[in-house]
Formats: sequence, C-alpha cells, structure tokens
Amino acid sequence: MTATPSTTVANLRDLGGTPLSGGRTVRPGLVLRSGQLDRLDLDADPVVAALGLRTVIDFRTDAERADHPDRIPAGARLLIADVLADKLNSARMPAAVQLKDLLSDPAVAEEHLGGGRAQALFADTYRSFVNSGSAQAAYRMLLTEAADAASGPLLFHCTAGKDRTGWGATVVLALLGADDETLMAEYLSVNPAVKQAFAPMIEGFTAAGGDPDIALALIGVFPSYLRAALDEVETRYGSMEKYVREGLGVADETVEALRARLTA
Repeated sequence: MTATPSTTVANLRDLGGTPLSGGRTVRPGLVLRSGQLDRLDLDADPVVAALGLRTVIDFRTDAERADHPDRIPAGARLLIADVLADKLNSARMPAAVQLKDLLSDPAVAEEHLGGGRAQALFADTYRSFVNSGSAQAAYRMLLTEAADAASGPLLFHCTAGKDRTGWGATVVLALLGADDETLMAEYLSVNPAVKQAFAPMIEGFTAAGGDPDIALALIGVFPSYLRAALDEVETRYGSMEKYVREGLGVADETVEALRARLTA
C-alpha cells in the first residue's frame, strides 16, 4: 500500500499494491483510505480527481461530521457509518474523538490521560471496534460495498484516518490474505502523516507544559492498539473469518466476491 500525494486530502492511501499470500497483491485504485474530506478540492487536486471516486464511507460521529462536513466528488455516493455511535452512548467518551479538546489543556489531559490511561482508553476503544453493534454495522458496510463492483473506486475515512480507518483497512487486508507483519506495517505506516498534520497542536500542548507522551499516545498509532482489537477478535471469535461471518454478519459469498474483485 502506498501514500497518494494529495494536496487537499490528509493521509490518503491506496490499498493497492499491498502484498498478499501466494505472491498476489491488492488491485490498485479500487479501495482507498484517508482522513476527513472537508478540504477536498478536485480543481486544485488532480491526483484525487483522477481516482474517479464513486463511493465514500464516513466513519465519523454526528458531531465530527457537523464540524467538518465532507466535500464529495460530483456523482459519488456518501454513506454514513458511525463506528463509535454505541461507544458514545456509554459513559466514557472515546479519546479518538476528543483529540483537539484534550490537547488544548495540559492539566485536563494529565488528569484524564496521564499514567498510561491514554493507552488504556485507546485499547478499550479498539476492542469496541470489534464488539459494539455500531462498529459491526460500519465494517459490514465497508466489506459489502468493497465487494460490489458497482461501488466503483471506494474511499473510507474517519477524522485523522488512523484508528477507525486503520481497523477497517486491517480487516479488508486480512481477508484478502495479508500476513500479520504486513497488517502491522500498514497500520503503523500512517504515523508520519498523522504526526505532521497534528504537529502545531502537539507543539502548542508541550509548550504549555503538556506531557509529550500523552500527546503521542493520542496522535499516533501503536502496536498495542491494533493488538487490542486483534486479541478481541481471537477471544470472541477465534479467527478473522469467523469475526466477519458471525460478528459482522457478512456472507461467505460476499467475502469471495471481495477477494475476486480486489486481488491481482
């Protein structure tokens, strides 16, 4: 998988080219991932214009979408799949949707996230990607749409394109036959782009006395985060295939269609 040099879409990556078992690879130009599309400008961004996107799946919350509405290419469908809806209805707000608020006040960040609590919150959120009803519905939509040739080139995203989007990419690539090392490498590969995007916020936070470890825990992705979700799959279902079949309710025929469409 490779980064795509967009000037108006953060953290844009094509799943195409990712190595799979048996010497196969993911077909390019069919399934892409990114951060939010609030700055998309096809006139100023020929790279994205050339993708011919026909379907966009937005994993963000209602509040995130209201604050930064997507700009969608003409003729493309926008599908809403709020991964965190059930999590937000519980008592604890996921750190994934609080980045800017938490990094604006070092004292509040230390109180709520110091001493390893940030990492624990993210691990809990990643487990919810596997076990919550809203997340299961969102990732079911991703797989169903990606398997359908009528969806055309498809892009899925959240806000930064690292957590909710990272798990979506992991599930797709695992089903296609990527090994564990490839899955982790792809998951971690967004770190440079994400840290660059949030650099001013991190600098402001640390300049105000904030703990840089807290900032990095919020901004970056770490192996322990992805492992929390993978361990949840193993504990609840025993395998990625059973998670997709039983947890997401995706038929075996859909998985076969996904593989046929996306592998080269």
